[in-house]
Amino acid sequence: MENRLDVPGRRTLRVATGTALCLAISFALDFPIPVVAPVFAVFLLATQTRPPSLRAGLALALVVALTTGSGLLLVPLLRHYALAGVLIIGLMLFLAFRYGLRGGNNLVATFLVAGLTMISAAGTTDFQLAVTVVGALVKGLLLAVLMTLLVHGIFPEPASVQPPPARKALPNELAVRVALRAVLVVIPAYLLAMTDPASYMPIIMKSVSLGRQSCTTTARGAARELIGSTLLGGLLAIAFWFALRLFVHVWMFFLWMLLFGLLVGRKLYRVSPTRYSPGFWLNGLVTMIILLGQSVQDSVAGKDVYTAFAVRMGLFLAVTIYACLMLQLFDHYDRTR
Repeated sequence: MENRLDVPGRRTLRVATGTALCLAISFALDFPIPVVAPVFAVFLLATQTRPPSLRAGLALALVVALTTGSGLLLVPLLRHYALAGVLIIGLMLFLAFRYGLRGGNNLVATFLVAGLTMISAAGTTDFQLAVTVVGALVKGLLLAVLMTLLVHGIFPEPASVQPPPARKALPNELAVRVALRAVLVVIPAYLLAMTDPASYMPIIMKSVSLGRQSCTTTARGAARELIGSTLLGGLLAIAFWFALRLFVHVWMFFLWMLLFGLLVGRKLYRVSPTRYSPGFWLNGLVTMIILLGQSVQDSVAGKDVYTAFAVRMGLFLAVTIYACLMLQLFDHYDRTR
């Protein structure tokens, strides 16, 4: 009889190995935004138990490239008619979030939100930077898909295990409220990033993760889920940074990421039971990758890593606390109705 306890272990190994490979390859090949690939890999591996076909992966990358690349068309509007441009971006984010909540592919919705915000914000200061972001998103997604196929081949899902049931679509009225709430979570970080896209790009990625998390988090557990996972990501990033300093090499980067991915994956898949939800551990891992990757880039550029980390962590917490307030306000409005 097949050992069912082997399934969570295989999923943990897939998430840890796929994320570590994406992180190491992205930095080794000097991708423009190297944290994109591992973040996308986390979402792909943690939310899907079956690998996408190569054709489906290429189609997904093409769809994301075409739809997010349309954000380039909004750059002139944002430069000359900023208010109208921001309102159109907000509408497109709302439609993307609503698409996911109404039964659409959540991964596609997440990629659309990330692409629209990052590309349009970058284009407000430098059109060439926006084109670079488009290339970074496509390269990161293609690498994440390839590594997903690889780790699924190494650690396959047992054929006898049934895939989890598809998440039910929310009623239209509820989907509209939740999507609007998610947009309000993302927009402030997006406006901040428009002032200096090169410096605040990680804030956009964090806000997208928060917007995605806010779609499944209740107001009662918002502080523990959102703020707790952000603090967890910061602590993991600090531990990872000092561990990496012992011996700086791309293969050690891979091995340490593998170790941290295994530690978080054990909690994510209940190999080691915990009272926190899988979303808590998933977003903690994503936060760690964003913070760590930016710190490594700061180090290469010769910046003060510790000051930059402190400022970035403070901004992450500010964005997270704001997201909690949005959840509380919407919950209060629903209860008063």
